[in-house]
Amino acid sequence: MERLKQAIRERGNVLSDEVLKVDTFLNHQVDVNLMSAVGEEFARLFKAEGITKVLTIESSGIAPSFMAASSLGTTLIFARKKKSLTMNENVFVSKVYSFTKRETNEITVSKDFLSKNDTVLIIDDFLANGQAALGLIDIVHQASAKVAGLGIVIEKSFQDGRKQLVEKGYRVESLARIHSLENGRVTFVDELVTNN
Repeated sequence: MERLKQAIRERGNVLSDEVLKVDTFLNHQVDVNLMSAVGEEFARLFKAEGITKVLTIESSGIAPSFMAASSLGTTLIFARKKKSLTMNENVFVSKVYSFTKRETNEITVSKDFLSKNDTVLIIDDFLANGQAALGLIDIVHQASAKVAGLGIVIEKSFQDGRKQLVEKGYRVESLARIHSLENGRVTFVDELVTNN
């Protein structure tokens, strides 16, 4: 998605060979017009799958997931990282390690919101090592629901998240696939194909 790649180039900040900061448009301050376009693209990619729920993890995945759910005309659920006082024990639980925060979170989704009749589109802001995606997949499986696929806003293709998910048979649609962040420069996977 060219518009997203342009935002990454112009407004992203490469902090190291492994970390890209995109808080100017995605996960702190949200560019609503860009996220609307992202949501529409996910809806286009998965419109034939009969999606009944969109699932993400709070909080960075909420903006693109909301827009995708809106475009699909369905419901958004976000897994909570901290259990609310109003949530009883009637929850699905999984553990997720955050690469950028270097911590493990226990994520929860109320059993009232997912069932075996659901076809779920999982959306996340980043795909690196695949831990968040695998945690959300685990929750969908606990509900005996179907995973239609995973929509990723930005994929760090130099890490093994995509490989793990594809090897397990999941469809992964990433809107911007980063080949490298070396030397403070973002290089996209599709640029390598066109430049060779």
